[in-house]
Amino acid sequence: MIYDHRTYTCRPGTIKKQLALYAEYGWPVQRRHLGEPLLYAATETGDVNSYVHIWVYEDAADRARRRAALQADPGWVDYLKRSADAGFQMAQRNKILTPASFFAQG
Repeated sequence: MIYDHRTYTCRPGTIKKQLALYAEYGWPVQRRHLGEPLLYAATETGDVNSYVHIWVYEDAADRARRRAALQADPGWVDYLKRSADAGFQMAQRNKILTPASFFAQG
């Protein structure tokens, strides 16, 4: 099992607009290919201009297969264009995490 942890930072004052754009155009398409995320959340303290999502995959091959299908979907391409045109996002950080040996995956 691997976890794809992504943090996006938006320009101040635009996070609600970015999340609304994603909810309308990105969320349905991404869920269709990646399934349900483990977490999708806005940061409440600290860097309040950021949001995080975590996706779970069986392994790197599963992640690569599902993400390739997502990237090929015209709906996702449309969302990415809308997001880029809006210009709300300033930064993106991705991490691939593997669970500790004692962590019970359920």
